[in-house]
Amino acid sequence: MESVYILGGLRSHIGIKNGVFKNILPEKLGAEVLKELIFKYNLHNIDEIICGNAVGTGGNIARLMSLYAGVSEEVPAYTVDMQCGSGSMSIDMAFAKIRSGMCDLIIAGGFESSSLQPLRYYNKNDPRYSDEKPYFQVAQFSPYEDQENVMLMGAERVAQKYNMKKEELDFWVLESHKRAAKARNKRILNDIICSIGESDYDEGIRNRINQRLIDRLKPLVSENGFITAANSSLTNDGAAFVILCSERYIKNNKITQKAQIVQTALKGANPLYSPESSIIVTDELLKSRKMKYSDISAFEFNEAFAVIDVMFQRKNPTLIDRYNTLGGALAYGHPYSASGAIIMLHLLKSLEYVDGEYGITTVAAAGGIGSSILIKRS
Repeated sequence: MESVYILGGLRSHIGIKNGVFKNILPEKLGAEVLKELIFKYNLHNIDEIICGNAVGTGGNIARLMSLYAGVSEEVPAYTVDMQCGSGSMSIDMAFAKIRSGMCDLIIAGGFESSSLQPLRYYNKNDPRYSDEKPYFQVAQFSPYEDQENVMLMGAERVAQKYNMKKEELDFWVLESHKRAAKARNKRILNDIICSIGESDYDEGIRNRINQRLIDRLKPLVSENGFITAANSSLTNDGAAFVILCSERYIKNNKITQKAQIVQTALKGANPLYSPESSIIVTDELLKSRKMKYSDISAFEFNEAFAVIDVMFQRKNPTLIDRYNTLGGALAYGHPYSASGAIIMLHLLKSLEYVDGEYGITTVAAAGGIGSSILIKRS
């Protein structure tokens, strides 16, 4: 089987909903990043573009984005929808195609616009249709429930199941913003970010967040619940892509890779407790390689909720300095389908920052599916 490498990648700044990217179509936001990426790495002979999108207008929006970017019509581009895990799944699929020898160069990632998320309408013959509210924004992810706040409810159930304390969740809210602000001040991520339109910073990072502000926030799910606007990520706009290639492509083009993708894993979990899939799939990935958490230099988990952080910390109390070293989605935000590629780019920078060897990205997706990727820094 072919070895699979990461050449590099690029992301946009991450905008908050109705922020700097509020008037930019998601396919055009993705196209701008894709154009910059192809120019920066002087890419030729692209075999495929695999791209996640969860809340766009539907259709093969990745193909539309590719054409807007000026990519040759001969290059196929197609859309993946695994919700929060779409970007990670796109990388996973690209890995499999190159590893099997079917392709040599694939661009994978995702793009999203919460600002321009359309309302979708049920057909009147659909039993879920209601004259009072005929439209929906959040799809049904499991047969057990169909509510707009299903992801918040899943996080709340996990907090209750593990008897999490407010102090544990608050720690990660403050820590995520602190680490992200430090990374921004040190300009660690500058070479993987491109400005689109008037963007010049990630809008979600709060320099002045403090315990008093967190304490003012009311629970979002139930009166005595744990999940608040602080310990859940914002909805965002953004785009990110990673370049994957074969060893043959590297040799033929005399270029140097950033890392090797060693293994990927997908694992289902109870959809009512979807954040749990982050730990379940990471356990599975490490088991498949006969490795331990302590063998990994850096972890990048998609920090959709602080409950994910607390589960990791309880399992690995001595490894929290290796976890989301540059901050997580509680600070940067979570542009759904772009997040898998964003955290992969952050992982590459984290490994460089700590001079580490092995790294893991993990995303817990709606419906209870965990996606995890193990890489080895070159």
